[in-house]
Amino acid sequence: MKALRIGTRGSMLALWQSRSIAEALRQSAGIETELVIIKTSGDKFQQTSFSQMGTKGVFIKELEDALLDLRVDLAVHSMKDLPTEMPDGLTIAAICKREDVRDALLSSQGMTLQSLPQGARVGTSSLRRQSQLLFARKDLQMLELRGNVDTRIEKLKRGDYDAIVLAKAGLDRLGLSANISQVLPHEVSLPAAGQGAIGIEARADDAETLRVLAVLNHSETRSGVTAERAALAGLEGGCQVSIGAWGRVENGMLTLDVAVLSPNGSQRLFETISGAPENAQEIGAEVARKLRDRGAAALLVREGRETRA
Repeated sequence: MKALRIGTRGSMLALWQSRSIAEALRQSAGIETELVIIKTSGDKFQQTSFSQMGTKGVFIKELEDALLDLRVDLAVHSMKDLPTEMPDGLTIAAICKREDVRDALLSSQGMTLQSLPQGARVGTSSLRRQSQLLFARKDLQMLELRGNVDTRIEKLKRGDYDAIVLAKAGLDRLGLSANISQVLPHEVSLPAAGQGAIGIEARADDAETLRVLAVLNHSETRSGVTAERAALAGLEGGCQVSIGAWGRVENGMLTLDVAVLSPNGSQRLFETISGAPENAQEIGAEVARKLRDRGAAALLVREGRETRA
C-alpha cells in the first residue's frame, strides 16, 4: 500500500496526536505515512473569541476540504472538535482508545477550585466549562482564553489569570501534567462530547484506507463517544454550548451522563441512562429527548438566540 498522507493541524498537541496515529499504522500494518500540516480558521484567528467567530468546524473545515480534494488520505482530530454533522463523502473511520476525559484546573498558587480567592480570574474558551464552574462558584470572573496549550500555560504563569482550565488528556500527552492543581471531578465538570478521544476521518469511498484504519478503532470508546455525540445532536448543540456529556462502558453496559446549563451557570439539568453499547445512538437520542422535555432548549439561549455553534 502507498504511503498515507495524514492531514493535521500544526499545534504541538495536534502533531503529537497525528504522530501517534502514524506510529500505530506503522506498527499495526507496516504502513508508511506523511504528515501534511494544514492551518485551520481556528489557528489563523487566535485573537478572536469563539463566541464571535462561532465554533462549528473552526479546527476542522480546512482538513475536511483537503480530504475531499484528495490532498490527504486521512485527517486526525480531537473528537471534541468534530461537529456532529459530517460532510457528504466523509466518515469517521476510527475512534482510538480514549484517555482521561476529565478537565483539569491549573492555578498560579496550586489552589483548588474551592480555595481560589473570591472573584478569581479563570481563563477558558469553553462555554461548557464556564457555566459549570459558575454553577459551582458564582463569584468567579470568567475570562476568554485562546492559544495552544503551551501558550495558555504561559499566560497563567505571567499573571494574566488566577487559574485556567484545560483538558487533562492534552496535558498528559504533552508531558505537562505537573502543572495541574486539581483534576476536576465529573460532579463539577462533565467533559465535552468526545473529549480525550482521537478520531480519524477519511473518505467514505476509500475502502482500502478504511480497512487499514479499522484496526485502530476501539469499540468501547466508540460506543461512549457515539452516545455523547447523539445527545449533542439531539440537543442541537455544537462545540460552543453549555453541554457536558460522558459515556463509558462499565461491566458490559454503556452509561451516559449529560448536563445542560444556562450560560451563566445559574441553572443545570442532568440526566443519565444505561443500556447496551450497540444501542449507543439510541441512548444518546433518549437522553436528549428527556432533557428537551425538561426545558433544556431554554437554557441553551445566549444573547436572545439559541447557540448552535
